[in-house]
Amino acid sequence: MRELEANRQRLLSLDQFRGYTILGMLLVNFLGDYAVCPRWLRHTNDYCSYADTIMPQFLFAAGFALRLSLVRRWQREGLIPWVRLLRRIAGLALVAVVWYSLSDLQGLWQRLSSRPVVEVLLEQCKRQWFQTLMHIAATSLWLLPVIMGSVRLRVCWAVFSGVLHVVLSGWFNFAWVHASPRGIDGGPLGFLTWVIPAVLGTLACDELSIGGASRGVGRICRAGLAVMLLGWLLSCPTVLYDVSGGLPQAASAGDYAADPVWPRLERWRLWDGRLPEPPLVPPPGPGERKLNYWMMSQRAGSVSYTTFAGGLSLVLFAGFVWVCDVRGSSLGVLGALGANSLAAYLLHDVAARAVAPWLQRDSGAAAVLAGWLIFAGLVYGCCRLLQWKRWYLRV
Repeated sequence: MRELEANRQRLLSLDQFRGYTILGMLLVNFLGDYAVCPRWLRHTNDYCSYADTIMPQFLFAAGFALRLSLVRRWQREGLIPWVRLLRRIAGLALVAVVWYSLSDLQGLWQRLSSRPVVEVLLEQCKRQWFQTLMHIAATSLWLLPVIMGSVRLRVCWAVFSGVLHVVLSGWFNFAWVHASPRGIDGGPLGFLTWVIPAVLGTLACDELSIGGASRGVGRICRAGLAVMLLGWLLSCPTVLYDVSGGLPQAASAGDYAADPVWPRLERWRLWDGRLPEPPLVPPPGPGERKLNYWMMSQRAGSVSYTTFAGGLSLVLFAGFVWVCDVRGSSLGVLGALGANSLAAYLLHDVAARAVAPWLQRDSGAAAVLAGWLIFAGLVYGCCRLLQWKRWYLRV
């Protein structure tokens, strides 16, 4: 593999991509709490909305940056600092546990005082602790055995991980994640599918190092479109769960099918060849289609969702490569947010708590928009100050 160009311009596209991801997070995480927010800006559990495209981009950027830093270290020093890398991953996991616990410290203490410790810790892992930061840490750890391997090895690792997630979901994980209290972002086993956008990030890193920005942008974009198509094809079994399909519905847990991962043979026999809705288009409601593993669900961490969203990350990143690395353009707002992505992530929780008391869930659009501008301005202002001081805190 040719030496990666250690120049500022090469990293500009990655920082701008990170900045866009942070800006998208600021948009959906704040607005999603208010009734005026349209559904496509909310996290959903039955299709891939715009809000659901954001988190896979964090994993894509993390995979890209991990591959980039390790290859550069190998080329420069001829060694990989595995111990230091493991300490860094453990540190990120510790930050995740502490940070997510602080959001409900009193409630956590009450649960630990009144219920078995193991039960409480399992519940914390299922929902509170396994959010974005913990998933980045867990996915990075899962990716380490193949991070320096060939393209074929990394792709096979992603396929193996996705198949393993399907098997474990059919065995117990899908039912457990959707049992009360419901998990988020795939639960503790979500890393098995979050590794898909992370691996795609490593492949994009390789493509830029070999072909350069001008040649690589087209190849990355075409690969992204192909992966998006694959993700949509993986969602095809979701139409087997249409209530109108003529199949008597077995007892199910609420809106979820009784056979959510492995469709019964009768479903396949009654399939009329219909295909699912295009990505980013809402499907029929649970009264018409039982919720199942094959729909693009961030809660389930379904393989169709992470594959499609990973392909979309490739396409979006190709756009940033063309704008930033080929055309030499950039936005200062995205640069400040991207250069301090971890700081922005932590700050957005603090800023949300400062602004939220001034709004109600049913506040009007003007009030919510004003609240968001204050909220986003606080985060950006702090990140801009850190950038001016040349202090960087990113994943």
